[in-house]
Amino acid sequence: MNEAVSQGNEKHCSALTAGVDEVGRGALAGDVFAAAVILDKEKSIDGLKDSKQLSEKQRVNLYHEIKEEALCFSIGRANVLEIDSLNILQASLLAMSRAVKALSVQPKFVLVDGLHVPEWNYSAKAIVRGDSKVMAIAAASIVAKVTRDKEMALMGQLYPGYDFAKNKGYPTQAHLTGLKKVGPCIVHRRSFAPVSKLLG
Repeated sequence: MNEAVSQGNEKHCSALTAGVDEVGRGALAGDVFAAAVILDKEKSIDGLKDSKQLSEKQRVNLYHEIKEEALCFSIGRANVLEIDSLNILQASLLAMSRAVKALSVQPKFVLVDGLHVPEWNYSAKAIVRGDSKVMAIAAASIVAKVTRDKEMALMGQLYPGYDFAKNKGYPTQAHLTGLKKVGPCIVHRRSFAPVSKLLG
């Protein structure tokens, strides 16, 4: 998969504000994903909220609605090698930057979930708990999570033994047990303590 992909309806809006969020920072395996979304002010999407407050079914349903109704959206990611070489914060910011740059309609302003804004030329503001305060950020959190969850389910098929389909790479007991039994695989983050300890 490319570092960033963009999808959207080619429309124009007078106030182009993108919401950006990332997912996967705390996982021991898999890439970190970010999504950027510009909502269409003429189309409302009911039920947008922080993806962590939604069931999997609700997230998937909203994901499809966002794809249909948003002005545009895009996905950016930073891979495991980048996470290990840069650190997870810088890799997350890189994924966010890639997501925004990949938007088919470039924003005039960007609202970013969290404390940090990537180094870029966009006018932007970081908002703590933005995914529960700003609809565009909530939409981005949903798109990022559903996209990453799909990939981790695939990783579970490619690399059995870690329960990736259920834990999505996060350090559940089943994942940690699999790590100790099987050892790290290619999608594990070598710089994260539970993995680096097993590597000696």
